[in-house]
Amino acid sequence: MAIKKNKKAAKAQPQTLDTKLLKQLCEIHAPSGAESPVKEFIINYIKQQQKNWKHKPQIIQGEQFQDCLILKFGKPRTAIFAHMDSVGFTVRYFNQLLAIGSPDAETETRLVGRDSKGPIECTLEFDKDSHAFYKFGRAIDRGTTLTYKVNFVESKDYIESAYLDNRLGIYNALKVAETLKDGLIVFSCWEEHGGGAVGYLADYMYKTWKVRQALISDITWVSDGVDHGKGVAISLRDRNVPRKIFVEKIIHLANKHGIAHQLEVEGSGSSDGGELQRSPVPFDWCFVGAPEQHAHTPHEKVHKDDIKTMIDLYTCLMKEL
Repeated sequence: MAIKKNKKAAKAQPQTLDTKLLKQLCEIHAPSGAESPVKEFIINYIKQQQKNWKHKPQIIQGEQFQDCLILKFGKPRTAIFAHMDSVGFTVRYFNQLLAIGSPDAETETRLVGRDSKGPIECTLEFDKDSHAFYKFGRAIDRGTTLTYKVNFVESKDYIESAYLDNRLGIYNALKVAETLKDGLIVFSCWEEHGGGAVGYLADYMYKTWKVRQALISDITWVSDGVDHGKGVAISLRDRNVPRKIFVEKIIHLANKHGIAHQLEVEGSGSSDGGELQRSPVPFDWCFVGAPEQHAHTPHEKVHKDDIKTMIDLYTCLMKEL
């Protein structure tokens, strides 16, 4: 796919990222169904940092939202959705593993977790039929979740780590929150393993505030038409097809403000946007995210310029949509 060109658009300059925060997010063990550690981290982070934000949010949580979390700022018109879960594995019987979502790792990948006997660091193996197993010095409790051992690497232009999908989407949302006046930030669950939370969140948001616009703060793919370092990707479609009139508003604002971006067209992949589209609530939505290489592997890789343009575009959109 051709990259959107605009005379006003300029390549983003390298920015100093809060890599400590991003690394902390990536290292949290929270595969689908076990998102509460990320939720608690976000709440603690907000309590510590909101004194430096322009506006303080209302933190909305409770059993009716399970492990999801909503931040409300002012008079919201648009919501940012960022899912908290990651891919991983569940321990079955003996040393068998079942995938959580669609992990894509090679044999001998290091996996970590914890069960009733203590911390775990084991090795991923596959048999000739591609069934996954763990290699460890003892049996691991059934139902234990395992995730990639994180090796967070920062270079001049790139960040490489497991779970940039979607801890980088959360990072983006928290950075936008620093200056956000009106809007919702929604931290959702189960996205990597089929979803299930977005429908009731959308219903609550629509009934409470009449909000029916959403931006999906998630990470997409480097592909033959989307590359590193050329700006945040605005997705025209994936497996799901958003409403064209809404997507065109986003492209117009990106052009108007000279924010470097790329237009993505894919026939596979999905996100919280797909759940919004299937919900009974009349939501407009668009996936807007930095592209990465090596999705769902321990070595996801994102260009720093694309992170900057992601934050810049979200900040702009939340003001003007």
